[in-house]
Amino acid sequence: MTRLTCLIPAWNEAERLPAVLNAALGHPMLDRLLVVDDGSTDGTAAIARALGAEVLALPANGGKTAALAAGIAALDGEYAMLLDADLVGLSAQDITRLAAPVLVGQAQASLSLRGNAPGLWQVLGVDYISGERVLPVALLKEVAPLLSDLPAFGFEVFLNNALKTRDAAVAVVGWRNVSSPWKTQKQGLWRGLISDAGMIRDILRCQPPGELVSQIRWLRAQIDRQNRACRATAAQVSPATRPSQTPVPSQPRMKPSA
Repeated sequence: MTRLTCLIPAWNEAERLPAVLNAALGHPMLDRLLVVDDGSTDGTAAIARALGAEVLALPANGGKTAALAAGIAALDGEYAMLLDADLVGLSAQDITRLAAPVLVGQAQASLSLRGNAPGLWQVLGVDYISGERVLPVALLKEVAPLLSDLPAFGFEVFLNNALKTRDAAVAVVGWRNVSSPWKTQKQGLWRGLISDAGMIRDILRCQPPGELVSQIRWLRAQIDRQNRACRATAAQVSPATRPSQTPVPSQPRMKPSA
């Protein structure tokens, strides 16, 4: 059975995608890697195939949410790792650190905090729109019928709401050496600013401001829970502790949605 599938939505990322694939392809924790090419015109799909990735090529650009919906429909197995295609500095160790909290049962989902996340997110310790996550395929399949009603962007805050509603345990993983280029870097100043404005508009269409604030507070509480669990584990493990006495975290249960 496929345990962990890496799902990468990509649109015109021929320049940056190879570095992401170099970190992910062949990783021992990943049983499958699927690139969803969202109607690219720069050879993204061909490059991904040449490097050995499985590719699902969409005929036209439909936006990130539509690409993820297509990828989710093709998923099987237990867990999915979502990665953006434009990451810079990603290493195999970063993938391990993002997957580990879920695979060992410390959390039901994880998300990254990249090194170049906005300053406010660094202060808060969480990037609520991070595109890098690990979570159960069953949850993605459950919410998949609702994705067609979402705008081109907004998937991440929609997913936050699904996790929050189910009171899922979420781990935040710091990725200090990983960054994602700003849209102005990729598209030029004015096109990038227009794209950023469109993304903000879609996020607000997907979730109202009050819900976004609630999500950030909830994720902050998840970090506090994560820190308490780490301190408790450290307190139970001493140099004299035999391996058989080392506490093993139990698999957390996810509350069903209302």
